[in-house]
Amino acid sequence: MKETGQIKSRHSVRKYRKEPIPREVVEDILDCGRLAPTARNVQPWLIWAVTDKSLLARLAGLTDHGKFIADAAACFAVFCLKSEKYYLEDGCAATMNLLHACHAHGLGACWIAGDKKPYAEDTRKLIGAPPGYSLVALAAAGYPAESPGEKGKKPLGDVTFIK
Repeated sequence: MKETGQIKSRHSVRKYRKEPIPREVVEDILDCGRLAPTARNVQPWLIWAVTDKSLLARLAGLTDHGKFIADAAACFAVFCLKSEKYYLEDGCAATMNLLHACHAHGLGACWIAGDKKPYAEDTRKLIGAPPGYSLVALAAAGYPAESPGEKGKKPLGDVTFIK
């Protein structure tokens, strides 16, 4: 179906060209993140776009599986107020909106885990998120320097059911 083609063609990208993302594109991606669905409309998130190269390198150094953040043009950091019951679900919804917005703008992006990771608190401090907010996810983004390989997804019939 053509209507869902944009979603079906998104893949994780971990290699980026050294080309900055225009500020208006970064702002539009952030706007898409804030418009995500949220339980009871609480909107418990604070979302950062990190574009400073030295900060990207420091952020990459904190992670275990996100070293490629250092080469990204931007990294979106989604934090949510941990005292909210559905902070993780809401933060994941915002992260997916960010990833789809990146793809719609011709950017490659990759989700890097945050919640429950040992670097979550150090990341919060580095970014400057207020206490009480927990890192839900990081999403590195940039203009792709690779064609995403087709790692393949499980067949539809193996993971879905209609009753």
